[in-house]
Amino acid sequence: MWRVVLDPGVLIAAFISAKGAPRALVRAWTDGAFELLVSPKLLAELGRVLARPKFRRYATEREARAYVAFLERFATLCADVESPARLSPDPGDDYLLALARSHLANFLVSGDADLCQVEKTEPPVLTPRAFLNRLM
Repeated sequence: MWRVVLDPGVLIAAFISAKGAPRALVRAWTDGAFELLVSPKLLAELGRVLARPKFRRYATEREARAYVAFLERFATLCADVESPARLSPDPGDDYLLALARSHLANFLVSGDADLCQVEKTEPPVLTPRAFLNRLM
């Protein structure tokens, strides 16, 4: 079974829209299609973003907290690791690559253009649609 890190942007897209590849990926994970890896830092970022007022039109703060708690409870919770210097164009994304690499993920799934353009990463970075196509 594939071990996969979904970046917070993918998890946010899945939360706010019932359609699209991100929601289909979360459904596939809950159906047992792959193992989802998360970390305290990833969950904290997700929680901070979903707490912003602009997300209240999609869900209440309580629903957003419940979503993060659901992921924390049912995904594989991995320890955060020290990020080596500059793995991606955006240093704020380095922790995702370090998480995926250190916990032997098969893929990092992201809609972030900076991450998707990083060449020859280990593990490879795929868009949500590209990973969904691999699952099918």
